[in-house]
Amino acid sequence: MCKYFAVKTKVFILFAAGLLICSACSPRYEIIQGYAQGGTYSVKYNARGVKASRAEIAQGIDDILTAIDTTLSGYNRKSLLSRRNAGEDVELNDMFRELEAISEHYREISGGAFDVAAGPLFDVWGFGFTSDSLPSDSAIAGAMERCRKREVLNFNAIAQGYSCDKVALYLRDKGVRDMLVDIGEIYCDGLNPDGHGWSIGIDTPEDGNDTPGAKLSGIWHSDGKGHGVVTSGNYRKFYVRDGRKYAHTIDPRTGRPVEHNLLSATVIAPTATEADALATFFMVIGFGQAREWVESHEGIEACLITSDGPWKSKGF
Repeated sequence: MCKYFAVKTKVFILFAAGLLICSACSPRYEIIQGYAQGGTYSVKYNARGVKASRAEIAQGIDDILTAIDTTLSGYNRKSLLSRRNAGEDVELNDMFRELEAISEHYREISGGAFDVAAGPLFDVWGFGFTSDSLPSDSAIAGAMERCRKREVLNFNAIAQGYSCDKVALYLRDKGVRDMLVDIGEIYCDGLNPDGHGWSIGIDTPEDGNDTPGAKLSGIWHSDGKGHGVVTSGNYRKFYVRDGRKYAHTIDPRTGRPVEHNLLSATVIAPTATEADALATFFMVIGFGQAREWVESHEGIEACLITSDGPWKSKGF
């Protein structure tokens, strides 16, 4: 079984898309579960017409997650990412280069609001691979300079969505058409055991709601097509110093935690990778700009929950 990936900056915060609303799985549906990336994963799929055995598919999924761990994990000290960040001269594989290129695309279209090189900022604020908090102005400036030099990469804001897409692609290659892949983020396609589109619960973003599915703000129903479903939020990872709350979302453009009333962003996109990147991007730019972005981009739907209440795009 693969090692854990990371307690990424939003892994236990964003998991608002994890409640499956359906009856008990019928015999033709298989469920594969395990541990990965700092938590658990669950894959449900319709095995009808699939020649590969459950054991073969389970091994294939484990192989994918192990490859991701040994390539992209910042918590696995022997991964390519960790060795690269430590300054070691390593030969980067295709998976690393692929996700690095995807991440650079979202950095460009977001104007720098999404940036996998912002790891040093999360570290100095106490939300990354090291422990610190309330950094000085000089420490922030130093971290931003390291970001500009691309010294340290941290794929936590996109790797789980990427993992879902890799597993989904593997399942599709095996002939699976109905699936729900849950690795902290979600990719779903086809129908659930009841013959309807998959249904995903959206957690209420409030302090103290630490159990996914315990309190919901709504339920999203799929249309039977392939979708990535990702929620990012600030309400499960923060600290309070001198009466002030510091949320884990850092704006790479300023080097400081964001200060706006957007509590969570649930994004529906064609892939989980895209939904993951956009959910992080939206949490940086805040409600107004996020709403404008969704309304101007076809194929993207969102539920944005602020301290004033929720907003949902027309197609959500």
